[in-house]
Amino acid sequence: MSTELIMLGTGNALVTRCYNTCFALREKEDYFLVDAGGGNGILTQMERADIPFERVRGMFISHAHTDHVLGTIWVIRIIASRMKSGAYEKKFHIYCHRELEQLVRTFCMELLPGGLTKYFDDRIRFHVIEDGCELERLGISFRFFDIGSQKAKQFGFRARLCDGQSLTFLGDEPFHQENLDQAKDSDWLMSEAFCLYEEKEIFKPYEKFHSTAKDAGSTAEMLRAGHLILFHTEDSDLKHRKERYTREAATEFSRPVYVPDDLERIDLYKEA
Repeated sequence: MSTELIMLGTGNALVTRCYNTCFALREKEDYFLVDAGGGNGILTQMERADIPFERVRGMFISHAHTDHVLGTIWVIRIIASRMKSGAYEKKFHIYCHRELEQLVRTFCMELLPGGLTKYFDDRIRFHVIEDGCELERLGISFRFFDIGSQKAKQFGFRARLCDGQSLTFLGDEPFHQENLDQAKDSDWLMSEAFCLYEEKEIFKPYEKFHSTAKDAGSTAEMLRAGHLILFHTEDSDLKHRKERYTREAATEFSRPVYVPDDLERIDLYKEA
């Protein structure tokens, strides 16, 4: 059985017609979250995706921007509540860099009841990641790398899936050349695409340290990726987003392009 990627949200920080970018990886009956969006909408998205909170074994938080980290508080809250009721029986593991751990701890200690934060460092475990850090969850091997952000410290990862394929998550900024060895020759490459190149004067992606779909396609071709998954977009035309972003990325990238909608599931299959 191949790993399943569930896009819980696909939008950038200021979207109102879809949820902020975050996703889950599924192996058999267990799940691993990557980011959590900007609010308690993460709980709705997980419920709509039929992800049982009791089966979420851990999460990775990439960086401290509001549209990625604030939903973490709600994930922690519901996991701790399930622990308190006896419905969540195992430990919950959170992976992030040191400054982000301190931020999340502060948020939770200030905003959540002591009856929930009492699980910190016992059943809710924080793990500090650094550049090159490796770990295994759900049988998936992760290697984290500092993306070299000029805004907030941010990590991406390259994962070896259970069937031997590679999945690389570049974070929500354009590819940085120093991460070439981490990102090249990935079977599946995940890249942000803030807007279409033809609309760059409207959405100003470069001023915000973001890419266009055309840029992402060019990067994926240069990195020799097997498949390209685009996310973290604007939401002005969701009805036609898949068609338009796919078409533009395909002008630069010669292999399959995926532009998922919220809650869409992608089977990370291994080609014969």
